[in-house]
Amino acid sequence: MNKTKIEWVRNPDGSQGYSWNPITGCLNGCEYCYARKLANTRLKERYLANKNVAPYKDERDYMNNRHNPFYPRFWEDRMSCQFSYNRSRKPQGIFVCDMSDLFGIGIPENWTRSVINLIQAYPQHRFYLLTKQPQNIIKWSPFPDNCWVGVSATNPTMFYSAVYHLKDVQARVKYISFEPLLQGLRTDLQWEERLVHWLKTAGISWVILGSQTKPYKPPKIEWVDEIISACDKASISVFLKEPLASQYHI
Repeated sequence: MNKTKIEWVRNPDGSQGYSWNPITGCLNGCEYCYARKLANTRLKERYLANKNVAPYKDERDYMNNRHNPFYPRFWEDRMSCQFSYNRSRKPQGIFVCDMSDLFGIGIPENWTRSVINLIQAYPQHRFYLLTKQPQNIIKWSPFPDNCWVGVSATNPTMFYSAVYHLKDVQARVKYISFEPLLQGLRTDLQWEERLVHWLKTAGISWVILGSQTKPYKPPKIEWVDEIISACDKASISVFLKEPLASQYHI
């Protein structure tokens, strides 16, 4: 477990939180993925040394991915409850699988189950879960009370998929991460009214807004303003990541 630089990952006391990666690798295929870039550069040899990979679909899948360091891998040694013997025993905020997707394509259910079972065993800590595959999370509901369950949405299609599936999920905190926000969500004149309705119906209590990095691609100011306005009307907290927070002075 490592101290993370991700701004919104916080311990309950407000200090900077941690990341924990018992699973690495992802098949979502996002072009802007920082984790895949790391897996194919400075982490490549370490990842390829781990032979505990997710099952291949067929021989072609095997041939295409046998040398892929970002193919899903399970790290048994990282299930040793590193967060359980923190000297201070203070509650911690832990982002689970920021180098993967706990509910992603091709992730074996027994891997996900092992992680959630361990999370449940440590109720004093807060665990941030985030996925781009919201259709896969309902089977794990209700979530332990110490889980913050989130879905990434970069465009209108992903947003509506997120709220559609989250509305049926039971979790103490449900959130949406618009990071990176690549398209505006406005589709018609009744957009804001419908957005407020969907956010409330899905039980969203937190929203994150951020830019694409490497290459840097900030969202348009009107996209950000529209989401923040809807969140204000729905009484939803917003976390604006840098450099957006400084750029928009919101």
